[in-house]
Amino acid sequence: MHTTNRRVFLGALAAASLARGATEPLKLGVATYSLRKLSRADAIDTIKRLKVRYVNIKEAHLPLKSTPEEIKRGRQDFLDAGLTILGGGNIPFQVDDEKDIRRKFEYAKLAGMPLIVCAPTHVTLPKLEAFVKEYNIKIAVHNHGPKDPFPAPHDALEMVKDMDPRCGLCVDIGHASEAGADVVAQIREAGPRVLDMHVKDMRDPRDMNTQVPVGDGVLPIPDIFRELLRMRYTGGVMLEYEIDPENPYPGMKKSFDYMRRTLAEIKA
Repeated sequence: MHTTNRRVFLGALAAASLARGATEPLKLGVATYSLRKLSRADAIDTIKRLKVRYVNIKEAHLPLKSTPEEIKRGRQDFLDAGLTILGGGNIPFQVDDEKDIRRKFEYAKLAGMPLIVCAPTHVTLPKLEAFVKEYNIKIAVHNHGPKDPFPAPHDALEMVKDMDPRCGLCVDIGHASEAGADVVAQIREAGPRVLDMHVKDMRDPRDMNTQVPVGDGVLPIPDIFRELLRMRYTGGVMLEYEIDPENPYPGMKKSFDYMRRTLAEIKA
């Protein structure tokens, strides 16, 4: 089959499978930071238009300072829309204060978040393990590029590798690339410690300012997906679309079309 025709066919096959409710081989979802300029109701509507089941809730759509009743109501809004909450965040743990840590774990518990994507420091990260055990809520340390305490996945892995298995990584592939990491190799190195993932794409692999819809850049998305499938990864593969904040839907749809087509090609 001609390459162009084959891509069209596989893209149509992926869309048809989704329409029939078929299970995708990876849990493609949305980190709602992508929709930070939209209200919660509009963000949920956009996620439904994208035909996505999985969501990672950012504070813009469920503020940390909310009352317990407001948190429960926000959680129910997502559930009533048929969405599965895989986690929340990025949630900062920058203050060496156990009351602050507990407040954020209580927030996650009320919000129905089985996982917290987190931004700790080298001081606070070891202290999170006790709360992971107490609340049975996973943490996934988010790497955030050269200026962060944890620039690439490997940097966080060095601290969590001997902690409770529920302490792991949220691999942000854009920031990892920006830090000069071999993203596929670091995912392979982390193995079961990869608990979540933020997906984006860039024209320049070392410059986050060159972000584009997934598939229009140079990040090795097919190789990343192959590695995740090889290691039987079961966490979220969450699109974190940081550009076009006022009108993110077109670029997000293009990104999901590419990711679904890529998975269909790998499967074929």
